[in-house]
Amino acid sequence: MDDLVKPSEKWDPFERPLFDNPKARDLSRVGVVDIGSNSVRLVVFDGAARSPAYFFNEKVMCALGAGLAESGKLNPDGRLRALSALRRFCTIAKGIGLPSLTAVATAAVREASDGNDFIAQVQSETGLKIHVIDGEEEARLAAQGVLLGWPGSYGLVCDIGGGSMELAEIANGQVGQRVTSPLGPLKLINVPGGKKGRKAVIAETLDHLRDQMGPQSDRLFLVGGSWRALARIDMHRRGYPLHVMHEYQMTARDVKATLRYIEDCDLEALRQTIRVTQSRMALVPIAAEILKGLLKRFKPHDIAVSSYGIREGLLYEQMPQAMRDRDPLIESCHFAERKDARLPGFGMRLHKFISPLFSKMSPSRARLVRAACLLHDVSWRAHPDFRAEVCFEYATRANLGGLSHEERIFLGLALLHRYRNSRAGTRFEELLTLLDEANQKQAEILGKAMRLGAMLWADPDDETAQLHWSAKTKTLSLTLTAEASPLFGEVAEARLNSLAASLDAKLRTDMRLT
Repeated sequence: MDDLVKPSEKWDPFERPLFDNPKARDLSRVGVVDIGSNSVRLVVFDGAARSPAYFFNEKVMCALGAGLAESGKLNPDGRLRALSALRRFCTIAKGIGLPSLTAVATAAVREASDGNDFIAQVQSETGLKIHVIDGEEEARLAAQGVLLGWPGSYGLVCDIGGGSMELAEIANGQVGQRVTSPLGPLKLINVPGGKKGRKAVIAETLDHLRDQMGPQSDRLFLVGGSWRALARIDMHRRGYPLHVMHEYQMTARDVKATLRYIEDCDLEALRQTIRVTQSRMALVPIAAEILKGLLKRFKPHDIAVSSYGIREGLLYEQMPQAMRDRDPLIESCHFAERKDARLPGFGMRLHKFISPLFSKMSPSRARLVRAACLLHDVSWRAHPDFRAEVCFEYATRANLGGLSHEERIFLGLALLHRYRNSRAGTRFEELLTLLDEANQKQAEILGKAMRLGAMLWADPDDETAQLHWSAKTKTLSLTLTAEASPLFGEVAEARLNSLAASLDAKLRTDMRLT
């Protein structure tokens, strides 16, 4: 069939096409196991095909690569822990009806002299087939993971594991040049010469990587647990209110201040505060040294953290181009509406109703307006007293790809105003500081417009109401069909008045009936 997805020319990790039809919207549940030098993780994806959600996500810190540089073998204790974790993951997969698991292994397994023995043992005891990927393939998949969450991104992707670090260029939706290096914090712990010797190895390796990759002045995307731990520390130091790791952004100045902060802190006390494992925290100072060197050599415009990496890159690998081209935010919102709204499909009718208020806006704002309309009713099961808060938390905390932190707040605030006129007195006021007053007002207008529009349809298939807005004269009016006029009761009138007040608009009181 013409619409069948062709498997990768290199390899087919799933041994079956995940997306048989490029027009498909939903993903059949799929599980991926990532066997790294420091951790072993199972992720089960579900939901919207273009923006998969995490049905299951569990990580075990095994430290398979600990001591590998000295012994040439996998850490014996880590090997036992990894095997135990993989037995558990396979049992879970069977319990939730997954047809199979796809497992990939990176630096530790590919470099260890007993790596093949470990692979054979795992397959013998669990039936799980492990695909060992080389460094460049690891870089490519990590970069594809970034593209899954950030369509149209430009920059340099840096994926750090326990035993290696990879760099890859992304531009025009494609992965370009990529390189691998042995700069994994777990591998660098016991470098001869202590801290001085380690700094020399880092400097020499980074110089070589810079020569290979050339200038990289766009965004630096950070992928990997050690980078996320550093970002948590940066959030803590800054008092940053939104504790969402994906798309968290930093400047070089922020990072440098955080690196000094780490040097001056009691690491154990800091670890307990930011809630990371001891094994992860032990690697943070080394990761900090590497990041300092990266910034010095590549001088990126800014730095952003990606929660998406190799596992998500495996899914992106399977997607036909038509699916890759879709907006992950809108796809995930469509999925949420189909699954949770009282009237699936009404969101686009609501979008048409409010669109006169937003006719002159940027494409980036237009997608947020559309997303809000799709999500306006997905939290209806929440208690009415808390529905506004639940909506806000859904937008700001949910697994929604392609959203900056400021956009999360905008979307959340719009949905809060879908159910509540005022944002004063909520427990989210600290988060609102991430959004300027003008954008807070726009979110308020959007929310109040949705609040009104949701009242004016008895039949979702009939166009019963139209808004009319003149930005020039700041005049707002409403048109209803004669059949729909009973819908405009005193509550709807109050909501129309509230919308007009937020617009600072004159309200035409002569209700027009068609």
